[in-house]
Amino acid sequence: MEHRRATLPPKPVSLDGVSKAIIEQLQHDGRRSYAEIGKAVGLSEAAVRQRVQKLTESGVMQIVAVTDPMQLGFYRQAMIGVRVSGDTRVVADRLAAMPSVDYVVLTAGNFDILAEVVCENDDELIDLLNSEIRTLDGVSSTETFVYLRLHKQLYDWGTR
Repeated sequence: MEHRRATLPPKPVSLDGVSKAIIEQLQHDGRRSYAEIGKAVGLSEAAVRQRVQKLTESGVMQIVAVTDPMQLGFYRQAMIGVRVSGDTRVVADRLAAMPSVDYVVLTAGNFDILAEVVCENDDELIDLLNSEIRTLDGVSSTETFVYLRLHKQLYDWGTR
């Protein structure tokens, strides 16, 4: 994967009030119909469908099902702090390619990368750490923060 040298974040997409309102409607209920959203924001069903398609195609939003990992048999979740010697982006790309890793972010501070993992059990987590993550070229150390309970997880922060 090619990496840009720019240090500035990508320029945010300019959204009008109607598009923001559509996003907020979907954040509250991703199954809400286009007709219902249209009534709430003052557009036709077809116009809402078109805007949602543009928002998803442009990468501004995704419409996904958020699950409870424990109810699906994934009883061990953890955040892994990774210290890297070398290019953090290369290690981040390799972590992101792992099926058990669902979140990867480059950070500043004690860790270069934070990676969230979802595993079926502790044995799978131990194997992931020892056989996959710690063996990656460039990984100098890791620290694992095991989740005891998910206390809050929301995706309705709005569009500000």
